[in-house]
Amino acid sequence: MRLIVIVVDIIMPEATLRFYAHLNEFLTPSRRQLEFFHRFDGTPAIKDMIESLGVPHTEVALILVNSMTVDFTYNVQSGDRISVYPPFEQITLPASLQPNDMGDCRFVADVHLGRLAAYLRMLGFDTLFPEDYRDEELARISAEEGRILLTRDRGLLKRSIVTHGYFVRATDPWEQLEEVIKRFDLYDQLAKAQRCTGCNGELHEVDKSVVADRVLPSTLQYYNEFRLCKRCGKVYWRGSHYEQMDAFIARVCSARSG
Repeated sequence: MRLIVIVVDIIMPEATLRFYAHLNEFLTPSRRQLEFFHRFDGTPAIKDMIESLGVPHTEVALILVNSMTVDFTYNVQSGDRISVYPPFEQITLPASLQPNDMGDCRFVADVHLGRLAAYLRMLGFDTLFPEDYRDEELARISAEEGRILLTRDRGLLKRSIVTHGYFVRATDPWEQLEEVIKRFDLYDQLAKAQRCTGCNGELHEVDKSVVADRVLPSTLQYYNEFRLCKRCGKVYWRGSHYEQMDAFIARVCSARSG
């Protein structure tokens, strides 16, 4: 008796994908800047497929499937041609997947972005920096308070409850700050010395006599403008850090206009 073995080749469903602009940074090198085929099981949500390829959904502003706009809940079908776009600075995207009702930007930054958080506070942006919070707590704060989650952890941005988020590319804090300003078009909102770099409390101007017993005599001698944190009582004056910030603002605004 002869045993006949029949090999059945199961054909999996397949879609064609193309990612644009800086979304390619999240892909493996062989998939960047070109169309590629991707096989999958069942009919997965397009959000899950995109994130399985390494791209957090918070980085995506527009998805076209067979030239039609879809949202994250769309179930991918075999033969679909999928184009995935990030936010663009100079055009308005139809049916953008990223909420545009943020108003004044408020942030929450993860533990690796402490210096960036301090710089954002110097510029007046309400920025939380909970150093000892777990990822799920950061995601909860972002979702419940409508804060933009800043992180260098892709996995954190893939949490479904996070709707406002950004993956910070740079490692230098000044470059990170410029990156965030550019991404969220914050140029017209830049205001110096508005929040405490330590606790995020609001600052208000005070007469130097009010803080005379809190600063060194040499500081009183050389500076006349002081600000006091309403929350923690820390005193601020226009020292070298603010001179650095002035130079930074002048540079990024000049680059924008140029």
